[in-house]
Amino acid sequence: MTPHPTPRSAGSRRRALISLAADLALGLAVASGQAPWGLWPLSLVALSLILLRGAHQPTARQGFRQFLAAGAGYFALSLSWIVEPFLVQPEIYGWMAPFAILLMALGGALFWALPCWAALRIGPPEPAVRAAMLAAALLLSDWLRGWIFTGFPWALLGHVWIETPVAQAASVVGAIGLSAISLCAAALPALLAANRPAGWRGLLPGAAAALLLIAAVWAVGSLRLSSPAAQDVAGTGKLLRLVQPNAEQALKWDPDWNQVFWDRLLTESAASPGAPRPDAVIWPETAVSFLLNHAGDALPVLSDVAGAPVLMGIQRAEQTRYYNSLVEIAPGGGIRSIYDKFHLVPFGEYMPWGEALSRFGIGAFAAQQGFGYVPGQGPDVLSPQSLPPVQPLICYEAIFPQHLRTVEGAEWLLQITNDAWFGTVSGPYQHLAQAQLRAIESGLPLMRAANTGITAAIDPYGRITDSLPLGAVGHIDAELPAPLPRTVWMRVGPLPVLFAALIVLGFGALRRVRRV
Repeated sequence: MTPHPTPRSAGSRRRALISLAADLALGLAVASGQAPWGLWPLSLVALSLILLRGAHQPTARQGFRQFLAAGAGYFALSLSWIVEPFLVQPEIYGWMAPFAILLMALGGALFWALPCWAALRIGPPEPAVRAAMLAAALLLSDWLRGWIFTGFPWALLGHVWIETPVAQAASVVGAIGLSAISLCAAALPALLAANRPAGWRGLLPGAAAALLLIAAVWAVGSLRLSSPAAQDVAGTGKLLRLVQPNAEQALKWDPDWNQVFWDRLLTESAASPGAPRPDAVIWPETAVSFLLNHAGDALPVLSDVAGAPVLMGIQRAEQTRYYNSLVEIAPGGGIRSIYDKFHLVPFGEYMPWGEALSRFGIGAFAAQQGFGYVPGQGPDVLSPQSLPPVQPLICYEAIFPQHLRTVEGAEWLLQITNDAWFGTVSGPYQHLAQAQLRAIESGLPLMRAANTGITAAIDPYGRITDSLPLGAVGHIDAELPAPLPRTVWMRVGPLPVLFAALIVLGFGALRRVRRV
């Protein structure tokens, strides 16, 4: 017979479950700093408690469990919008939604648990050193997520600062530098608690130091935003019309609605009587239901109505290869230039192991009729007619800061996107926030045309100067701002921040060796 558990073992299990629930709740609290909630003080306090608990874990294995639970809570809330694409056609894909959020939460949690386990394994037992190593490990993990398995740098710990003056630091240290600010501030209470009385009073010096750090970066960012150059951003004299047709994703490919959306696009593109004519009209990603190959006389009609060059998102085909593209339509309807999206969404725009999955009827659901896209050649700079050189970013590509540093010559950024996939709760707001961050990092203005919203004009300081909300049909006419001088981040990238994190980990490992 199996013996009944002793009261002590039952109590241990209860404590373990309570601890697990607490870690999960702390992870959820850290996620509350992400858009659209913006509760960065709560996020920072919760992150500090996570690092403090991790620094006092008896073993690396227990630390792994703690960070796995905290990471699961963080990514479950931050990436909760991931279920939305599966609910566009719930009768086909709805069954996958629970698995999607579970896999994203646990997969993201591993990016916290594994590096923190390693940091605890190689580090000494001192809590202060452990806290610093855990912060460095999480920082490197944030960076690694932008590269491994094609990359997914969404919901970085530094993204909580995007709507604050602290975000201006990204012009020097980039998105990963904002994560470093978060982690440094969160680790300071544990770092400065060494040799002090136990309890919350021992954390006060570190908490004060964290507040001073944030206040200092906040003040520098505020000074940058209040400078004469930022208060009166120079313009280029080029007027851009950003069109938003509000094509609901469930109806986007419906033949009965194709004409409705086409008429909306033409109506919003037409020059208003007596109003200045735009230098270019911009349509969102996959704006129309037909392929470029089958456009027929639609492009001349579009060109005639717009009365200006049109930059539009459209799908095109080369034999059996399909592309998600941005096409420049010149006056008269001719095709002047083409950019093909190269950083595709796994499972959305192409299917890893697609041949095997197609046998189960699983296709790339973000692409029309389930066909997958072929990646383009890579980042590029286009020179549209009568406009400054531009780097196009199609939807998902705008979340990758590294793509901005691989080409030269762009004077502005253009993001066309179909955020109807992201629902209406958090996804579109987080996507927009990352577009703002790209502008700050690069010092380039960013124009954004979204299918259902949020369409926006963003200046080179990351400020939204005009926008259309979710679910609106309309357009905005915005003057294209001039770019700022090349930023420090564009020149040096993330290497200084990453090098500092490696130094912290190396110092901790060396300290452990010396103790042995």
